[in-house]
Amino acid sequence: MENIIMDKNGAVRGIDHKSCGANESTRFEKIHTEIFDTSKKASRAVADEIATLIRKKQKPDDPCVLGLATGSSPLGVYKELVRMHKEENLSFENVITFNLDEYYPMEPHALQSYVRFMDENLFNHIDIKRENVNIPDGTLPNDLVGVFCSDFEQKIQFYGGLDLQILGIGRTGHIGFNEPGSHYNSGTRMVTLDHITKMDAASDFFGEENVPRRAITMGVGTISKAQRIILMAWGEGKAPIIQETIEGGISEAVPATYLQNHSNATIVLDTASSAELVRVKTPWLVGTCNWDNALSKKAVIWLSKKLQKPILKLTDRDYTDNGMSDLVAEHGPAYNINIQMFNELQHTITGWPGGKPNADDTHRPERAEPAKKRAIIFSPHPDDDVISMGGTFIRLVDQGHDVHVAYQTSGNIAVFDEDVIRFADFFRDFNTVYSAGNRDSKRFYEEVLTSIVNKQPGDIDTPVVQKIKGLIRRGEAKAGCRYVGITDEKVHFLDMPFYETGLIQKQPVGDEDVQIIYDLLQEIKPHQIYAAGDLSDPHGTHRVCLDAIFMAIEKAKDNPWLDDCYVWLYRGAWQEWGIEEIDMAVPLSPGELLRKRKAIFKHQSQKDSALFPGVDQREFWQRAEDRNRHTADVYDKLGFAEYEAVEAFKRYYF
Repeated sequence: MENIIMDKNGAVRGIDHKSCGANESTRFEKIHTEIFDTSKKASRAVADEIATLIRKKQKPDDPCVLGLATGSSPLGVYKELVRMHKEENLSFENVITFNLDEYYPMEPHALQSYVRFMDENLFNHIDIKRENVNIPDGTLPNDLVGVFCSDFEQKIQFYGGLDLQILGIGRTGHIGFNEPGSHYNSGTRMVTLDHITKMDAASDFFGEENVPRRAITMGVGTISKAQRIILMAWGEGKAPIIQETIEGGISEAVPATYLQNHSNATIVLDTASSAELVRVKTPWLVGTCNWDNALSKKAVIWLSKKLQKPILKLTDRDYTDNGMSDLVAEHGPAYNINIQMFNELQHTITGWPGGKPNADDTHRPERAEPAKKRAIIFSPHPDDDVISMGGTFIRLVDQGHDVHVAYQTSGNIAVFDEDVIRFADFFRDFNTVYSAGNRDSKRFYEEVLTSIVNKQPGDIDTPVVQKIKGLIRRGEAKAGCRYVGITDEKVHFLDMPFYETGLIQKQPVGDEDVQIIYDLLQEIKPHQIYAAGDLSDPHGTHRVCLDAIFMAIEKAKDNPWLDDCYVWLYRGAWQEWGIEEIDMAVPLSPGELLRKRKAIFKHQSQKDSALFPGVDQREFWQRAEDRNRHTADVYDKLGFAEYEAVEAFKRYYF
């Protein structure tokens, strides 16, 4: 991360005084905050602290009382603790745990149960005593919940309180299930879940309508009594609420801000989740900086947007009045800075994403030669290609490049059950008409219908239903590719094994996943690789798919074709690259934007209402068009030509 000094574990230990003033950089932050370059390094550091505490307590035979959380944030911590237990003899025999919360009502063995979550991710793999595990009981009759909550509080006190509490954070700023409006001294109790929290949980429950309305949670007061608190947050989706928690005022509207009053609380972040903090987003406002090219570009774009002035109209006074006098002193006057940054941004814009033949490519994002390139577009799900870069896809095909698409997963869990019944019904009726009442087709239909009718929310689909859902999405993907203009033999369905669990939660990427991608790369030997760099995917599938591509590229590093290959990262339905991050911007005409929309429409199972829309309820085509138009609008306001829409890419250097 720029301008940050990290220790051997990747933790921030200070700010490089040569890059950004060391004494003032954190002056807007009201909670001690550590930033790591990856969530993996951050998780390892948190696990190290927990392990140190456990071992310290073992010597005097003192119980170590831990408050534990669920969700995606602590998964890496639990994985590391399990590794320490198996490889470093870390014992949990003296550990007593209290979990933050549980949905209500909730059976302990249900897929969404936090009992099951803790068992599968931690307790089943360590030597903790089962009597020392305490998790709110989601099976209690309603009239006994109050007594249980009181006993839960007393049990924590009996063991001397929580030694360390780990937390995640929701988009509402909730900690545990303490939603906005929770009082700072609230105790363990039943709560009603906020609408946003229910939306965020919808994918785990296969639809918002299946999410419980209530939960049992430790209170803010209970949490605040812990001797040590660590709150973790990963990914750009958490950046806005993290900024409010760390730099905003204490407010019951954001319960996490209550941690500002705790004497021993730390917020642990990865680079992406720290993006909105002043010291990261606008470090020139809190100290002197090392004005390298990347930071200068970021600052100039920020200033132009803040003052609503095109880059070429910025003045020396504009720079000095906004914390950038050092930039002017080192690289000024403003005219020189403006020209340099304008030219750099201008050079990102191209109507030739595959390179312009017979042109000077010195300042173009892509090479002129070879004039006809082999390109492969990796799409995590069977629609990310057209949603995220459909216009560029069309442009590459129209300009004569050899374009292949690789759909990394089947996307089968994102198909509604009624679509399966519709296709099974078509199969039955077709066979009835053309096979004089084929009994096998009728039996097949009845089998499918029965399995769906009897399925409970969250149940895994039968293998035949999973297959049908996968085939539905496969057919839609083929239709989209045909519309764009590529033939079926250039469409590759990889069905990576990590995904095929039938559940929201997937397996870690494995050797077989990497080998599948490696084999395809070896077959095509591409000049261009397009991959999803969208790390805000609510299921994490995009992140896993990208990791697998990077691993395959690393495996192929000794192959000559890789020396002449560029990797371009696009963003998906949830996020877009910032202008300062863009290395290639592909303008789209109104006609091309309409063609992109029609390509997206080929994915009928995701049209109108997607099964897992994420936090944005708009249709995917609407999100894509609004995002592309917004990017074009930003370029326009910075002083560049006015385009209908722009698709953006960042180059990955391997």
